[in-house]
Amino acid sequence: MDADLDTLATALYARTDDLLKAFPDHRPRRPKTGLAPKLSDAELITLAVLQALLGFTSEARWLRHARAHRRHLSRTCLSSPATTSGCAPPHR
Repeated sequence: MDADLDTLATALYARTDDLLKAFPDHRPRRPKTGLAPKLSDAELITLAVLQALLGFTSEARWLRHARAHRRHLSRTCLSSPATTSGCAPPHR
């Protein structure tokens, strides 16, 4: 666990969440019906920034790394088995 990276992730998440609450018109539009997102917009942005900062260009490789080393940052998304989307519901 890298304390500096965790601190950055926490600060980024908190700031992003605050900004999205302060400027709700910047949030993505979501349909009124359908599946609810499995993680918040702030979580998604934080994970995407970490992926870019750590140099992962492959989503599958990033998800494998994140599940092994960054699971504590987003339990909802990173706890599922490997899928191409990472946060998709398991197939039945």
